[in-house]
Amino acid sequence: MSKKHPIISVTGSSGAGTSTVKSTFDQIFRREGISAVSIEGDAFHRYDRAAMKAELQSRIDAGDATFSHFSYEANELRALERVFHEYGETGKGRTRHYVHDDAEAVRYGADPGTFTDWAPFEDGSNLLFYEGLHGAVVNDQVNIAALADLKIGVVPVINLEWIQKIHRDRASRGYTTEAVTDVILRRMHAYVHCITPQFTQTDINFQRVPVVDTSNPFIARWIPTADESLVVIRFRNPRGIDFPYLTSMIQNSWMSRANSIVIPGGKLDLAMQLILTPLIERLIRDAKRV
Repeated sequence: MSKKHPIISVTGSSGAGTSTVKSTFDQIFRREGISAVSIEGDAFHRYDRAAMKAELQSRIDAGDATFSHFSYEANELRALERVFHEYGETGKGRTRHYVHDDAEAVRYGADPGTFTDWAPFEDGSNLLFYEGLHGAVVNDQVNIAALADLKIGVVPVINLEWIQKIHRDRASRGYTTEAVTDVILRRMHAYVHCITPQFTQTDINFQRVPVVDTSNPFIARWIPTADESLVVIRFRNPRGIDFPYLTSMIQNSWMSRANSIVIPGGKLDLAMQLILTPLIERLIRDAKRV
């Protein structure tokens, strides 16, 4: 961690909704006049699309059907750790972009499925913002969690996560339900061993829970809406969190445990604004004091 150059990390698996959370952070940064450097977890994949396809086939041929982008070894986690460490020490670092589709190819001037060149951060930022798969990893090789000042987990219940992934990949990538199901099955080992443990490291978890039937996510015709959901917000350390204020400001919310509040799904953005704004302000205030 660094008082002078704070780092915020948002972690969640594919289909969890981390991009939506990033949008709320962007709103807070704009409103508060905070200059944030944003980096994407995809930038730290080890393989581009063609190389990943070849590596997957090689692993399958060797009898390993569990390798995926969720796996530690499919990512440059030491490089990510170095970026966090360098930024915390100096406010500098570098990143690149993974080009997902034709629209991003036009934006970044690189082919879909490839990486742009590494480039240094712009000077003068107030904080570093990470959004991706591995922002709170702790294992035998790296301790990324220790370098982030505020760690957020985005963790829908798993059936909802699968529904969101299936619908996204069919709509934006043209995959069939069967193809997405194969990806989910291949990723399950790494989901259990690489993704899930991070949510014990996060400071706050936002877990969306549908209140409609999602018992068979593979035939769901639509994604449960925000109004068809509740969100459980869990604080690892509830000290300093004004729960009476939150429950008074967020209608129909309640405390389910001493460190958890439950809110209507449609109030998620409001809750994030109320909870995260003072935490971000504190990080910036402490940085200015240093």
